[in-house]
Amino acid sequence: MLKLGVNIDHVATLREARYRGQPQGEPDPVLAAQISEAAGAHGITAHLREDRRHIQDRDIWRLREVVKTRLNLEMANIPAIVTLALKLKPEIVCLVPEKRMEVTTEGGLDVVANRASLAETCRQMRDAGIEVSLFIDPDERQIDASARLGCEFIELHTGQYARQFPDAAGREQELARLTASARQAHALGLRVNAGHGLNYHNLTALHQVPHLVELNIGHSIISRAITVGLGTAVAEMLRLLENYPG
Repeated sequence: MLKLGVNIDHVATLREARYRGQPQGEPDPVLAAQISEAAGAHGITAHLREDRRHIQDRDIWRLREVVKTRLNLEMANIPAIVTLALKLKPEIVCLVPEKRMEVTTEGGLDVVANRASLAETCRQMRDAGIEVSLFIDPDERQIDASARLGCEFIELHTGQYARQFPDAAGREQELARLTASARQAHALGLRVNAGHGLNYHNLTALHQVPHLVELNIGHSIISRAITVGLGTAVAEMLRLLENYPG
């Protein structure tokens, strides 16, 4: 069964637009996580960025208290966040690149160039009983480097697929890249997640990519929730994951 991880970052983005720097405000990303779980989500994803532009420290600690499924902490590989993650003990961390000027995470980690520092973080997480996923582009060299680090998961960056989706030729090219990458990762013993830019229109075509374990989706679900409610938005996305052949 293909699983759904709901990313709640954009709930916090909306809150911070009005209540930046205040100890409380609405909407509440923790409540959003609980609603998503009640609707059937298999996990909750939240990105604690170094600049704290959306999710705040208090959110992460409350999420650790209330999430009953699987807490996935997206994070940059920087010492302060690594230390926090080791104390928080989410079920899994997803290491992602982080740039101050980007609106959201664009592009995957360069595992090849940062192998030494990533290896140390993977070791620390493994010793703490925390699984590690690396957010990477569907690239043969990056997948091979990820497998050598001994992490449990990779998360394939589907942003280029999402951008190319309206163009039939571009869509097929990106699906071929994702398919080849998923097969390579699976053969190397990695479990494969995917995410970025996935929505209610482009998700079903992704069913042809084999070996996927979980899709992490945020913006599309939160956007849909404005008109139909969060529980319904999650349930609708879950229905699109049905019948995934694996």
